[in-house]
Formats: sequence, structure tokens, C-alpha cells
Amino acid sequence: MANVVKLTFNDFQENTYIVYDDTGECIIFDPGCFRTHEEEELVSTIQKLGLTPVRLINTHCHLDHVFGNKFVAEHFGLGLEIHRGELPVLEAVPQVCMMYGLPPAPLSPAPTHFIEEGDIIEFGETKLEVLFTPGHSPASISFYCRESNFLIAGDVLFYGSIGRTDLPGGDFDTLIGNIKNKILVLPDDTVVYPGHGPKTTVAFERANNPFL
Repeated sequence: MANVVKLTFNDFQENTYIVYDDTGECIIFDPGCFRTHEEEELVSTIQKLGLTPVRLINTHCHLDHVFGNKFVAEHFGLGLEIHRGELPVLEAVPQVCMMYGLPPAPLSPAPTHFIEEGDIIEFGETKLEVLFTPGHSPASISFYCRESNFLIAGDVLFYGSIGRTDLPGGDFDTLIGNIKNKILVLPDDTVVYPGHGPKTTVAFERANNPFL
């Protein structure tokens, strides 16, 4: 059975997720650690749980989700995995940091592997199904664990809200279509882990989300 640990980092209050199972292997999703103490929190959490990181994955490549890519890649010896369509977003991060008046973020390594819709992401005894869910960003991907019934959703769907669509590559109709056709069709009790804020469920969002 897979488990999910949430750590919230940086000024954007971004959720970084560690997904692990009984084998001790884990995936680090969207490392947003920007400051040294955040990097230390990520490492100490992994050490306390006795985990071995085996993959580094970005759901999408907006700056707040990739601040820690370089640190995680170097510290744990991992290659970065993203959807190919997010590459321009990743490459624009230094310029976006300047736009926000932020100090330059450590330059993310280039991806070593591109993930496509329909891929199965495996680690330990766990399999995650890849869903292509653009709309907030040009090629965002979400990860569904059928056995443990949860979704790592990035910034696609939030508790009572949805990802913003006014950033480059965003599109409201595309986002709503993907939420309805790929996420709301999952079992009602599927737990949704978003890129910001608290977790939610498919049933709650279907019944209460004002955007849907």
C-alpha cells in the first residue's frame, strides 16, 4: 500500500509530496524547497521514515514546484522526469523569478526522461497511472494510484477551487474539460492531493466546487 507525506515549502506555500510504500522506496513530487532549512526538512523527513528516493518527478514546471529540483537531483542522485510539453516552462523559470522579484533559483537540471499519458510509473510494489491534465499549464500530468485510491494532482484541482488559467499556456476550457473527463470519473472516495492547500476528494469536489 502506498502512503503520501505532504511538506509545504516556499513563499507560494507549495505542497511537495513524498509517495512511498512498504518497500521503503519513494518518489519525490514537485520539490519546492527554496531555502536551506526547507531542504533539511525534506531530507530529515525521508531519513526518519527510512526511505530511499528512486524518482524525481514534476507534475508541471511552474517555479514554485521546481525550486528544489537541483538539490534533490544532486543530493539523491536522481534524474528529473517531466512531460515534454513542460520543457519551455522549466526553461523560463529564471526569467519568471526575476518577474516576481525573487532571488535566482538554483538552475534545475534538464530532464533525463519524458513522461507521457498512459505511462505507468513504478516504484517498489506500487504503480501510478499517468493522466494528461493540461489547462493550468501546457502539459501538466497527474498521477493516480488505483490500489491506494489517491491522485497527485499538481495545480489542476484544489479543495473548492481549480488551478489558475491566466498564466502562459493556461486555458480555462481545457482545464475544466480535463477535470471533468479525467478526474471526476475516478471513484468518489479518491483522495486528491493538490499542489497547494488541503487534500480533498472527488465526491466533495463534484458536489461542492463552484467551478465545476
